[in-house]
Amino acid sequence: MIQFGTNPIAWANDDDQTLGADIPTARILHEAGELIGFDGIENGHRWPQDDPEALRALLAKYGLKFISGWHSLNLLAHSVADEKRAIQPHLDKLKHNGCKVAIACETSNSVQGLAQPLSSRSVLDAAGMRDFGAKVEEIAAYCAEQGIDLVYHHHMGTVVQSPEDINAFMAATGPATKLLFDAGHCYFGGGDPETVLRKHIGRVRHFHAKNVRPAVRARVEAEGWSFMDGVRGGVFTVPGDQEGAIDFAPLLKVLAENRYDGWIVIEAEQDPDQRNPLLYQTLGLHTLKRIARETGLIAG
Repeated sequence: MIQFGTNPIAWANDDDQTLGADIPTARILHEAGELIGFDGIENGHRWPQDDPEALRALLAKYGLKFISGWHSLNLLAHSVADEKRAIQPHLDKLKHNGCKVAIACETSNSVQGLAQPLSSRSVLDAAGMRDFGAKVEEIAAYCAEQGIDLVYHHHMGTVVQSPEDINAFMAATGPATKLLFDAGHCYFGGGDPETVLRKHIGRVRHFHAKNVRPAVRARVEAEGWSFMDGVRGGVFTVPGDQEGAIDFAPLLKVLAENRYDGWIVIEAEQDPDQRNPLLYQTLGLHTLKRIARETGLIAG
């Protein structure tokens, strides 16, 4: 069954915590759950991090489920055994909250949080990608043994950013490794979202509905902005925003054709002082539900 969720970074950013620092946690949850009507929400730095039951109880007060949360992999720096130990508390939190997927991304050499141009990111050669993929597959199999799918998040500033990276990574991993398809990061990384989604839909287990403002993306590339410069500058937005470049109708049609039954999550970080999260997230959810009905993804 399709469920629609959001991410608290629309209200309070995790990487630049000055963005939305003045927004009370209760307001985030009230707007997301009780005013907008999302089914669930992903992890954020405001939620209880070390008490899975406190997390469940907090979100439940606002009618929200815990969807999943980001886990930073460091497989290019640490051993697989070390990374299994590192991910276990995260898996325990997910299992307690009934989650089905663990969002993971390699961050050992990422520039996504650094004040340097996105163009300075590390790139793996063919042999490096094969070795990396084999290690991710070991972690994914470890997660699968506990009933959790590892969904790898291709992300700007990391070793899996471009459509070519995604293709190489998916070829280097095995059946245990699933994909978190992020429309915004796909477009930002130079891919056509529909083409990439169709190619890998058989292993997609999580979907991030992020939109991109092409005018800001062009400045990021031309002026050598960092990833967070782009975020602060408004490169991301929600489905339905006329400033965004991504048409979500073909993407949800692909999901419908392939009987996708997971979460569709609006993960669109913006400066809440510039773009009201309540208004933008409402626009995004209404747009996605309308398209989902039109494509047959959900009943009309």
